[in-house]
Amino acid sequence: MATPGELIGGRYGAEFGGETPAEVPETIAELLARRCIRRYTDDPVPDALLDTLLACAQSAPTKSNLQQYAIIVTTDRDQRMKLADLNPDTGHMQYCPVFLTFCADMRRAKRLTERHGYAYASNNMDTFLNATVDAALAMQCFITAAEAAGLGCAPISQVRNRMAEFCAALSIPDGVFPIAGLTLGWPAWEGRMNARLPQAAVIHRERYDDSGLDGLVDAYDARRRETNPISADGQRHTDRYGVSENCTWSENVARQLSVAERADFRAFLLGNGFDLT
Repeated sequence: MATPGELIGGRYGAEFGGETPAEVPETIAELLARRCIRRYTDDPVPDALLDTLLACAQSAPTKSNLQQYAIIVTTDRDQRMKLADLNPDTGHMQYCPVFLTFCADMRRAKRLTERHGYAYASNNMDTFLNATVDAALAMQCFITAAEAAGLGCAPISQVRNRMAEFCAALSIPDGVFPIAGLTLGWPAWEGRMNARLPQAAVIHRERYDDSGLDGLVDAYDARRRETNPISADGQRHTDRYGVSENCTWSENVARQLSVAERADFRAFLLGNGFDLT
């Protein structure tokens, strides 16, 4: 196992100016070394291990212990193929032995409230956000546990691209929506560590200050150009902007965010039980 300094250097490069301890607990080392895995062997994930990982997901912190999330586990191959067909740009969905859908779930708490004879008065933006955060925390705890067990994972936001069809395929009712999918399986490759923005661009001490952002991003762009260059196939919206000879990370971000994604998302939520006021 690499030293903490080597692992952190892999994320930030020479520009990391912080101190690093000589040793860290194994969990921290695994987090520093983590990477998304999108290629899997054909080996199944044992049920006992999967159930334990799901228990880890349910051990995540949750707002007021309301536990406003649901996890749908898909292992049936035909069902996985059906979900993969709705997301053709994510080929690894076809080959993972387990696919999980993490959902924000307002429905359960609403049913419990009404079961006790109270009027449910929390269908609002705050509950939407709390349920989304609950689901995200559960997913991250699942990922950490799965990777500690030697499994590989990759989150998939594209499950929200065709929400109505995806929800219909999984019988997801009103008051519930998928925040992300997650492929799971035994790694068929080691993946690639992605460089991250300098800490100074993300971490703010005492108060928010992004006055040095331009220089920090320029340095990050230069480093990524050396370690993770963006190919023509990886550039966003080439149909609009063409192929850039030296596309940087920040330019690719700008390309992506210049075109609205999932413009029907709010309408879907409003039509499926969520009042976003």
